[in-house]
Amino acid sequence: MKVYDELVARGLIAQVTNEDEIREMIDNGKATFYIGFDPTADSLHVGHFMALCLMKRLQMAGNKPIALIGGGTAMIGDPSGRTDMRSMMTQETIQHNCDCFKKQMERFIEFGEGKAQMVNNADWLLNLNYIDFIRDVGSCFSVNNMLRAECFKQRMEKGLSFLEFNYMPMQSYDFYYLFQHYGCNMQFGGNDQWSNMLGGTELIRRKLGKDAHAMTITLLLNSEGKKMGKTAKGAVWLDPNKTSPFDFYQYWRNVEDADVMKCIRMLTFLPLEQIDEMDSWKDSKINEAKEILAFELTKLVHGEEEANKAQSAAKALFVGGGDDSNMPTTEISADKLVDGTIGILNLMVACKLAPSNKEARRLVEQGGVFVNGEKVPAPTFAITEDMLKEGVKIRKGKKVFHKAILA
Repeated sequence: MKVYDELVARGLIAQVTNEDEIREMIDNGKATFYIGFDPTADSLHVGHFMALCLMKRLQMAGNKPIALIGGGTAMIGDPSGRTDMRSMMTQETIQHNCDCFKKQMERFIEFGEGKAQMVNNADWLLNLNYIDFIRDVGSCFSVNNMLRAECFKQRMEKGLSFLEFNYMPMQSYDFYYLFQHYGCNMQFGGNDQWSNMLGGTELIRRKLGKDAHAMTITLLLNSEGKKMGKTAKGAVWLDPNKTSPFDFYQYWRNVEDADVMKCIRMLTFLPLEQIDEMDSWKDSKINEAKEILAFELTKLVHGEEEANKAQSAAKALFVGGGDDSNMPTTEISADKLVDGTIGILNLMVACKLAPSNKEARRLVEQGGVFVNGEKVPAPTFAITEDMLKEGVKIRKGKKVFHKAILA
């Protein structure tokens, strides 16, 4: 199966322009394509997974990825999929986040001469003269058409700032700039970016003529991919200091039954023939599929050694007892104890199992917190210093495990 057909078979393609040309370029390694990443945090999360895996697949087929970090557009904020205006970041914060992104991306794609490139649109956007920009680029955009775009329609009732209204021309200019200076002939993005991406394709054609080759393609389930990156209390990060390999493994081990095969098909590099055979798996075999998914993705992000550790730790917990050396652990300093004890609510907050005592109390009262395998009977339950010396295993719900030990 050729590359483009495999992308379709894996469910990664939603919409395209110029499909025949896109197919020919991708299959023959002729695409120089970009995908944009907004540096709104100092780590990528699993919502970026499809884009990273796609870049890896296409590079393996001889195509050249450009990872565009939105250091310039981040100064404005993308209104797509949002109900409020994104908070402003300093240039220093944005640059720090960009540096963190590159380190994580290097696990997926290979940078270097003739290979993948990382660029920051701050390098050209921050130097633009506003009057020149709106005369040269703004004249190519119809306000009526922009207001019909889904990314703006979602915000019109809540309020759309003029600042954010500039995002579409800015993103479109990125493709125009990359086309001229980097030979970028294709752009990828999620469904929520479709209007912005078409704007870039149209800008190239209007500025450089109808013969200019600029292709657009979107990934399927981008909004679902973003949801993948969120748990009830925050994001599942690719940075092991923010989400441990064990927690990362557990996240994928506990995906919904209905989603496991879709995730395996879209996100792993297992052969399609093997995945097709797994499609018929039911009942207990679904758990095996989840273990395969969790292992493959943990290996991809954190390496095979960490994936093996996470898998061993998870199996030990679910069979009862066993090796807990790879379980996420928080050291509790003695000064957090009062009269030789620490309350369960304070301990949960210290271990980041709850954002506040109020939330910890709610979890305990609902019967969802266990210490050393026993349900915590009341919010007043306390853990002694001797218990902490040996190490206390805390379970929140059925899926989250943590260990607390005296520092």
